[in-house]
Amino acid sequence: MHQLKQYQIAEALERDLGDPGHPESTMSFKRVMELDESEEFPEAEVDWLYNWKLQDYYVPENCGGKFSSFEEFVAFVRVMSRRDQTIAIAFTTMFWSFLTWMAGTDDQKKKLSQFIREEKGTMCLAYSERAHGSDLIGGDVTAKKVEGGYLLNGEKWPINRATRSGVTFVLAKTDEEEGARCLSLFMVDKRQLDPSTYYNLPKILTHGIRASDMSGIGFKDCFIPEEMRLQDEGSGLELALKGFQITRMLCAAFSHGAADTAMRTTLNFAINRVIYNKTVFDIPQPRQTLVDAFIDMLVCDCETIGAARGFHIIPEQFSVWAAVVKYFVTIKLEEVINSVYVVLGSRFYMRDEHDYGIFQKLLRDNSIISMFDGSSVVNLHALILQFRQIAKYRSRRKQKTMEGIQSRLDTIFSLEKSVPPFEPEKLGLFGRGADDVLQGLEIAWEQLQALKTEADVDADVLEKIISLTTIVLEELDAFDERIANSGFEHGHDQDPELFELAKKYCDLHAAAASVHTWIYNRTILDDFFSKGEWLVLGLYRRLRPWRSLPNLVPKAYSENVAQHLLKLHQENKMFSIVPIQLAQTETQEEKPHASAELQLQA
Repeated sequence: MHQLKQYQIAEALERDLGDPGHPESTMSFKRVMELDESEEFPEAEVDWLYNWKLQDYYVPENCGGKFSSFEEFVAFVRVMSRRDQTIAIAFTTMFWSFLTWMAGTDDQKKKLSQFIREEKGTMCLAYSERAHGSDLIGGDVTAKKVEGGYLLNGEKWPINRATRSGVTFVLAKTDEEEGARCLSLFMVDKRQLDPSTYYNLPKILTHGIRASDMSGIGFKDCFIPEEMRLQDEGSGLELALKGFQITRMLCAAFSHGAADTAMRTTLNFAINRVIYNKTVFDIPQPRQTLVDAFIDMLVCDCETIGAARGFHIIPEQFSVWAAVVKYFVTIKLEEVINSVYVVLGSRFYMRDEHDYGIFQKLLRDNSIISMFDGSSVVNLHALILQFRQIAKYRSRRKQKTMEGIQSRLDTIFSLEKSVPPFEPEKLGLFGRGADDVLQGLEIAWEQLQALKTEADVDADVLEKIISLTTIVLEELDAFDERIANSGFEHGHDQDPELFELAKKYCDLHAAAASVHTWIYNRTILDDFFSKGEWLVLGLYRRLRPWRSLPNLVPKAYSENVAQHLLKLHQENKMFSIVPIQLAQTETQEEKPHASAELQLQA
């Protein structure tokens, strides 16, 4: 078991699911490809997860479950997603229960906890409508107040697990007047409804996640008791947006799982395929492509794991951080998958070749993740609306402010430290300009300077990290100045240039998260992580789109990263800053290794 306790559930689940490359294992690549071809809902696999009691980890400890941290949650969702995003997404709709853990009464929490843990219950989210998309306020579904409850009317579409869910979280208008208070949120238990007053819409045929229960639900004078409403009338939009702050960050876990399999199945090919008297991995261009992709995966790791822990420390800042993670991580990992398939060659497009054709499936499945719970444009727009406050906050920091940031960064990024219980009531629609990750970067810069006296730090590597961190700070200063001198527009008519600026903010944010992660875990994680060459490469890649940089990265850094990538593949460990042990695979042990130049050190 991994020495970090929060990764032990993921390792246990991984071990019990078995090697996905073995056709007889649960959720094997062979099996999930069969489900994809038949578009058959994965009943047996979902039932296996229930019998394993994974649902207990979706219910907070104070509600009778075993959920203790988002970091642990992200880790085991990655384990499911590396096998199949369809099953992972289907099972994880249960996480919409957090709307009740966040806003429900004690009685509502008790009923839902029992439904999940003892009745294998699941739920879905009914927000969007065919005619209105992400315009939640513009929706047509109404909940008219009557004696003892409400009458629901209208249709919600598209919805994952709409047909199979026992509980549906429905956002409906309770006030005919347009505005932020016109919506209310209901936890609709289908078992309490008259079956003649609601109906399921047909399964939606999709290009990816074909075996999912993607459909919709309609209501026709459907009576729901008043106790199904969460919080007060008119609070629906606020609850919905706060719920998105949680799920947007968690979407990153799906992408991490898919990227791991994309890298692994590509390496399975690249280290064995011989052309021009060399393995594909020995040829410089594909090797550099894989190294770059691996570096991007590690940077995404720093952003995701930091955010998962940050939820427990600074939930009030997640109007910013969740939007950064949802945009940066899901898009960057899409790019990772799209880059490595070039190395895999035409096999990525075949349905019955190379690891049962899993690459082509994950390519299709993963393309929807960046659209879930708010598209890239939605998340960049959410950031743009907060930029002016963020820049003001940074310009007004005082000594006491910096001391508070340093204390919080220490708890957020030190993986050995436990995090306090999540307090969802502290989520806010706006973070009032606070963003500890970037606003604490000067603290990190000073910590880097202090490392010059440490004997175990490579002086050349440290100097490069300091130089690149200095450039991140310079770009952040330029960003603040640009925002301070720009006009501010409310609403959706934002200048396209601001969206490019928001992308830059996300790159700088990921760079800062990587620096913090290295500083606080340099002596905790493995030697590869500690040495920091990966961080130099990661910072260089984040800055290169925005700044002309000197070529200060030695080729040896890339080669050392290539060696570590092969080591993780050979030892069958996750491609991560926390490389948990994956289920053992007989086929991999039998495979010959790459060229003599790339033989691993014993």
